[in-house]
Amino acid sequence: MKQNNFGIIDIGWGQGFVLVAWMLMLTRTFILGVNPNVIGYLTLLLTTIWGLRLSNHIHRRNQGKPEDKRYVAMRSKIKPPHVLFKSFVKIFLVQALFMFLISWVLITNIMSGLILPIDPLTYGILGFGFVLWSIGFYFQAVGDRQLATFIQDPNHKGQLIRNGLWQYTRHPNYFGEVMMWWGIAVLGFANDYSILYPIVALISPLIVTWLLRYVSGVPLLEKHMKTKPGFADYEKTTNIFFPWFPKTKK
Repeated sequence: MKQNNFGIIDIGWGQGFVLVAWMLMLTRTFILGVNPNVIGYLTLLLTTIWGLRLSNHIHRRNQGKPEDKRYVAMRSKIKPPHVLFKSFVKIFLVQALFMFLISWVLITNIMSGLILPIDPLTYGILGFGFVLWSIGFYFQAVGDRQLATFIQDPNHKGQLIRNGLWQYTRHPNYFGEVMMWWGIAVLGFANDYSILYPIVALISPLIVTWLLRYVSGVPLLEKHMKTKPGFADYEKTTNIFFPWFPKTKK
């Protein structure tokens, strides 16, 4: 069914990385005939869990609702002729480019590396990466659930959520996603091969951090939050991104 709603692209964001990860794994295993190591399998597992949960959450959140205001604003700035084509290039193709760049960490983790050496450093790196990812998943999944529960209560209409994880950071879900990508990137440093590959793969979490913190995540949502009562106080007491205990009011 034809839909005049570009917000559907958000649902495909997580699913797209899951598809990329599985294609890489199948290519290495069945086409190249090389078995991946634990880094490859762990990367595939963590990417799949994150991507499917995120896509399902966004689908449930957007179901039956009008197009996201961000995309409405983007398209309103596009001048005729060929508005639909220009919108497709500006929104869909640009996001496809970022997906390609962010996928570098999946490529290096899944396609590179042989059997891992059994030593404390290797498994220490793996453990550290998994801990970072787990912290990120907790912040994103729990933050999303707390926000959804808050919004469902009609008594909270027009209000800011300031409980749960939202009392430690104004954007726990964005912080969580950034942490997960850094966790996956750290896994690659456990591979026993040239350090060049994991260093190149750092482009992935760097781009995610830049996009969510300074471009399409935090700045846009902050503009919306500033229209709600109590934001000035919330801004003074709660960190914008990295979680920390609420500041004492002066």
